[in-house]
Amino acid sequence: MNKPYPHPIIAREGWPFLAGSIVVAVLVTHFAGWWSVPFWIIALFVLQFFRDPARVIPQDAKAILSPADGRVVVVEQAMDPYRQVEALKISVFMNVFNVHSNRSPVDGVVQRVEYNAGSFLNAALAKASLENERNAVLARLADGTEVTFVQIAGLVARRILCYTKVGDNLSRGQRYGFIRFGSRVDVYLPLSARAKVAIGDKVSATETILAELA
Repeated sequence: MNKPYPHPIIAREGWPFLAGSIVVAVLVTHFAGWWSVPFWIIALFVLQFFRDPARVIPQDAKAILSPADGRVVVVEQAMDPYRQVEALKISVFMNVFNVHSNRSPVDGVVQRVEYNAGSFLNAALAKASLENERNAVLARLADGTEVTFVQIAGLVARRILCYTKVGDNLSRGQRYGFIRFGSRVDVYLPLSARAKVAIGDKVSATETILAELA
């Protein structure tokens, strides 16, 4: 299991991509001068994509924190497909300009980690929750509350990374995964939870409270 912050300000997942893009840009600059400008733009894009700033962590035990940066695209009652119970579902869509580190929304013990292969539809679509490649983490809080959070690959995102396993103790705000190049995270909560966000809201991983437990 990876350790929580302090963490590099540029995610480790991006180091090979950043190094490669800079090397290419330098070589093109050496041999072609100003023709290298597009390659430097690509290197800057890679740099901003893999940025991974530390975040302030709210400590309210009833607060469910956003596991990702992005925009809220779903707030509704829905079936949790992993526990087969009705739940409050909140989904956050990440575009290519958002930070893509995923962080635990709760303090809890990992009960199950379930990976499903699938399609690569636009992650903003409702059917992406059931048809796209995805990785679910099922966690139990100290009071017995069960929460499910699911990394979902998107049209461009083709690599889900998850660093937690059954039995791990996750801390709220702890970095547990990464999705490369645009994606989505679904969170399933007890129906008694109260949503603190609405569709269209922009959220920040860890710092934004998605909902409060009853």
